[in-house]
Amino acid sequence: MHVSGVILLFTFLIPPAWALDAYGAAPADDPTADVPHFMILAALLFACVGFHLVVQIPSGLLGTWLGRNRGGLVTYAIALVIAGTLTALVLGAVLHVESARAFMGLWADFMLRGSLGLVGYVVVSCVLLRQRRVRSV
Repeated sequence: MHVSGVILLFTFLIPPAWALDAYGAAPADDPTADVPHFMILAALLFACVGFHLVVQIPSGLLGTWLGRNRGGLVTYAIALVIAGTLTALVLGAVLHVESARAFMGLWADFMLRGSLGLVGYVVVSCVLLRQRRVRSV
């Protein structure tokens, strides 16, 4: 889980479009701006940690449990389906995005970042499971 979290954190080095839009809307020399710059960075960190805890860890655990005794690609596909469903549920429940285009943009952004982290999780878990099976035989 730590590997997937670190990979997810590294994907946020390329900030999402919503963060760039908010950063450009908050001028540095205006003390009356609605959102200070550090709050945008805090929102990025909160989005990363929140996504990792609410979507990425459960989908990784459930995907590897459901995909046990199958190949790594099947496990990864199962984890991606679970992550996509959880991401849609969280975005719909938490953000209440009204526009379908904005919803799909956020969903695709989070899924791209999350899918890269899930690769790390599935690879590590499949390698560890294989090592455990080899030792037990």
